[in-house]
Amino acid sequence: MTRRLPPAEATELRTGARHALTPVYRTADLVVLGLGVMIGAGIFSIAGRMAATTAGPGVILSFMIAGIACLLACLCYAELSSTMPASGSAYTFTYVIFGEIWAWVIGWALILELQLAAAVVTRAWAQITVGAIGDFGVRVPRPEVVENILVLVILVLLTGVVAAGARIGLRALWVMVTAKLLAIGAVIVVGAVYVDVANFGDFHAEPQTVATPTATVLDLFAGQSQTFGWAGVFAAAPVIAFAYVGFDIVATAAEETVNPRTVVPKGMIRSLVVATVIYIAVAVVMVGMVPYTSISVQAPLSSAFQAVGAGWMVHVINAGAVLGLTTVILVLLVGQTRVLFSMARDGLIPRGLATISRRYHTPSRVTLVIGLVAIVLAEFVPVLTMQELVVMGTLFAFMFVAAGVIVMRRRMPGLERGFRVPFSPLLPILSLAATFWLMVNLRLITWAWFALWMAFGVLVYLAYGRRRSLLADPGRAAVATPGRGRHRR
Repeated sequence: MTRRLPPAEATELRTGARHALTPVYRTADLVVLGLGVMIGAGIFSIAGRMAATTAGPGVILSFMIAGIACLLACLCYAELSSTMPASGSAYTFTYVIFGEIWAWVIGWALILELQLAAAVVTRAWAQITVGAIGDFGVRVPRPEVVENILVLVILVLLTGVVAAGARIGLRALWVMVTAKLLAIGAVIVVGAVYVDVANFGDFHAEPQTVATPTATVLDLFAGQSQTFGWAGVFAAAPVIAFAYVGFDIVATAAEETVNPRTVVPKGMIRSLVVATVIYIAVAVVMVGMVPYTSISVQAPLSSAFQAVGAGWMVHVINAGAVLGLTTVILVLLVGQTRVLFSMARDGLIPRGLATISRRYHTPSRVTLVIGLVAIVLAEFVPVLTMQELVVMGTLFAFMFVAAGVIVMRRRMPGLERGFRVPFSPLLPILSLAATFWLMVNLRLITWAWFALWMAFGVLVYLAYGRRRSLLADPGRAAVATPGRGRHRR
């Protein structure tokens, strides 16, 4: 319960034998990595959906609130990443600061977040791709079968790209992110032409009481739910925060980054700021084009452009959505690979998964396992009903990272830091509060499923990880060699 990974084990990755991944990322690459996962198909729908059902024109304020909450968490991630530039991200931070059992808990939450997210996004990608083909006038026979085939094809393809090496994946990511940003830029520029300032009103819509609450934790204390008005603005923020989730995955690339102590914080913060600006710009266009009472929940932007006589933009939106989700899947696979690689390297899961390919210099074995699990989940599990579990796992890690900044400042003040959260401990405390507020806006059923997942994870740790951990036997010296994905303690 008390054994912790010594700071030197995490901070000496750049020179010690424990480091086995090739540095390829620089600041711009990490910004692209962050934009690759944070900007998906949701950018074309979430603003309109939240405006029509929850916040009205105040959805623009909701984007700002969600962006601030995520920025607080991002600053905390930036400090810990600059102190411990390891591929395990929040898992490794927790291992050093709080100890092994808590590291396992966070690692288990990250497995839920990243693995389930990859399956969810892949299934959504297949549906959107089939829909885009139909919008071109092509009849798709048996669309469910076609979706299943597309799920298999895209996951096999992207798993192969990740297994083939970080450089190959990075080149593909640059191309796809550039293309989707061009599509988003077209949406913003063309949409701005049709903006009617009157549609913004005073960014406030008359509040309405919801007859059937969504049964969130907050509802237990609030007694009743409201939409629109200020209640709607704040209620939309947790849903929107899901769109920003992904900056934390940038931290998993720390071990493969040149000069990570300064580059990782820059890449993480810049990618989140750019994503926030882009989301707000799309929200402004969405709300400004048509009154929020006329927005189609099913296809907000597409229907808005059709309403103003620019129906040809539907194809641009479809292309951007398909490209957007493709990059999200790719980055999720990369992030999950690096987290499991770190856990295997520490012995908490089978160490064979930490094997580094001699040819590609990547943890190809664990990559293939992750790809296979994602295929099974996306093909045979109704993952689209489980999106909130992804958010729950992410926010749970956010809380430990914010608390970690406060504890590490007290316990390990002498550690080298490439970045420091300003106004600490105030901002980390605000991050904790904001994250907790986002969590209580999730449904009770999500909390229940998350509790079951974590309980199962603790049993796995007690049955396997506790005894197999390399820290369980401090006298064990050379447990591996770097060339084969093994390392020295």
